[in-house]
Amino acid sequence: MTDDTLPDPDRIPGAPHPRETAHLFGQSRAEVEFLDAYRSGRLHSGWLVTGPQGVGKATLAYRIARFLLAEPSDDGGGLFGAPPPPTTLALPDSHPDYRQVAAGSHPRLFRLVRGEGGSNEDSGKLSPTISVGRVRRLKNFFHMSAADGGRRVVIVDAMDEMTVAAANALLKELEEPPAKTTLLLISHQPSGLLPTIRSRCRELRCGELGPDDLTAALDQAGHDVAEAEALRTLSGGSVGAAIRLLNADGLALYADLIRLFGSIPRIDRLEAIKLAESCAGKGAEHRFPLTLDLIDHFLTRVAKAGLFGEPATQGAAGEARLLSRLAPTDHAARIWANLQQSLQARVRHGRAVNLDPAALILDMIFKIEQTAQGVAAA
Repeated sequence: MTDDTLPDPDRIPGAPHPRETAHLFGQSRAEVEFLDAYRSGRLHSGWLVTGPQGVGKATLAYRIARFLLAEPSDDGGGLFGAPPPPTTLALPDSHPDYRQVAAGSHPRLFRLVRGEGGSNEDSGKLSPTISVGRVRRLKNFFHMSAADGGRRVVIVDAMDEMTVAAANALLKELEEPPAKTTLLLISHQPSGLLPTIRSRCRELRCGELGPDDLTAALDQAGHDVAEAEALRTLSGGSVGAAIRLLNADGLALYADLIRLFGSIPRIDRLEAIKLAESCAGKGAEHRFPLTLDLIDHFLTRVAKAGLFGEPATQGAAGEARLLSRLAPTDHAARIWANLQQSLQARVRHGRAVNLDPAALILDMIFKIEQTAQGVAAA
């Protein structure tokens, strides 16, 4: 099996690939910052595109790539003088560079992502990391694409998945990049990158999407959102997180958790066991990690409610009132924050030793019940 037959590691199921996405929502500030740099004539060769996962970083990177690849190769004014400075990164979808990028066939665009993993050529699985071998392919790309004289673009998605050896190999390219080459490095957690890589790049920061932008982005991806407030609350303004929630029926799952915790001070044992067992066995591969994420999200919101009061939005009916009941004071907020840290450590250990998913979820539910009883008695 080759890389061409493996699933795209940078595609969210249920959404178009970022290279196929026509419009970018909610990141106009980053677009303007890049355009200003371009118009100044002092374009950095390395750009670090950062922000929460799923807010459009890769879509922005491909939007920039299309813009740069369509740049005229002749820098002179020509017969009619220099063209007016560009005011947008957008290209019409009929533009040949747009079509080639969307098809994944542009000769001057190199996409550096995770590839085939395993110890043999027929492993048929995606590697969890970007290897140094994949970074070394850049040498061939730079050599082959230099012939036509146009600008070249490299997109790395994502830097967080690089091995140390791969990051060091990429650093060499950042230190001495070929002429007319732009490297767009996507990172969800830039603080974990090599300081030398960060220092050689200019940062473009992408933020969480507001309600209108999130709805527009989901509509573009083909998702009709009926529960916009709940989805915005649980996704944190991330299109990627919102689509994952929709794909896995995450809104209904969170509503189940709120109903379960709503019976505190004593949780319904049968309902708790039923929810925990739904996270185990065949077909629960996605439900288990989603349940862990939603419980963690719930604990974050409980702790915040203790500090800031009842939230203005909620992820499920009755959630806001439940949060304020469980954490009526800042002292309670600290107790819930400590529990969250403790359960995060428990999850890491449970996964490391392959603890039964149902047992792990049930243990977390009962610790939440115990903590709530302690807060109420204090």
